[in-house]
Amino acid sequence: MKRNILITGGAGFIGSHVVRLFVKNYPEYNIFNMDKLTYAGNLANLTDIEEASNYHFLKEDICDYEKIRNIIAGNDIDGIIHLAAESHVDRSIKDPLVFAQTNVMGTLSLLQAAKETWNGNYDGKIFYHISTDEVYGTLDFDGTFFTEETAYDPHSPYSASKASSDHFVRAYHDTYGIPVIVTNCSNNYGPYQFPEKLIPLFINNIRHSRPLPVYGKGENVRDWLYVEDHARAIDLIFHKGKVGETYNIGGFNEWKNIDLIKVIIKTVDKLLGNPEGKSLSLITYVTDRAGHDLRYAIDSSKLKHELGWEPSLQFEEGIEKTVRWYLENQQWLDNVTSGEYEKYYEKMYKI
Repeated sequence: MKRNILITGGAGFIGSHVVRLFVKNYPEYNIFNMDKLTYAGNLANLTDIEEASNYHFLKEDICDYEKIRNIIAGNDIDGIIHLAAESHVDRSIKDPLVFAQTNVMGTLSLLQAAKETWNGNYDGKIFYHISTDEVYGTLDFDGTFFTEETAYDPHSPYSASKASSDHFVRAYHDTYGIPVIVTNCSNNYGPYQFPEKLIPLFINNIRHSRPLPVYGKGENVRDWLYVEDHARAIDLIFHKGKVGETYNIGGFNEWKNIDLIKVIIKTVDKLLGNPEGKSLSLITYVTDRAGHDLRYAIDSSKLKHELGWEPSLQFEEGIEKTVRWYLENQQWLDNVTSGEYEKYYEKMYKI
């Protein structure tokens, strides 16, 4: 079956893995990767598929309603996978207006463009919105988990903006009948992640013997999901998920930040040939982040029972695979941290 799929934010970390999977697995589909190419968008993430006949890149802003509507109509888009978002909590604390503009108004622009273009003809259409577990707030160390029925309780400007976008997606389903699916995922890790995030940041800092900043005492707990497992889940849900449903995607993989950091240190030191524990002295405790949620933990049992998905990698295996990738792709890492990556798409796409 021929389909025309629009993937927003496809030059970013998670988005590039989703674009690659769809381009390679569905040669009969036309895959349109739409990305504004902000600092976290990097077309060097997709060099292996940029010449594929079913791959099309569009440099556009999801907030530009008229252009979005023309793209959906002009390319007969029947599926939208919406990943484009500002996603770094620290940046949201410094500049919440940008997060509200992109995450809320950008999502609303996409929804309205889809509604106007599809014009009630929703047969075979789907608007798939990817969100975060942070919308649920925080958990105590009591063994409980976020489920699809957990009430929203966001604590940062980032999570508040994502919660708002989730509500708009569901409202468009309830009000206008647009076929939607929402997923809320736990922390992703793996290749091509922008090195402001914890795991690639710490890998890079260990390489250069720089401090490893740890918020508070490092007691905060996160559930970690390997990005390729997330991409597989998105593929499965896009094709087989039930319209109007929410699915939580988690790694069943809780780690205290400080324990995670020690695993990263041990793995990087081993692969660099350093004495075991050499980089532990780089740990530097810093003032805790404002509104820092204590614990996230996702219950993915609905996704497992209804669609048969579960993560493929244990965390230590995934971390070693991730560390190896960054160490074997140090040029990519150096280009991103230096800003050189921006010159790549300026040259390739004349932008």
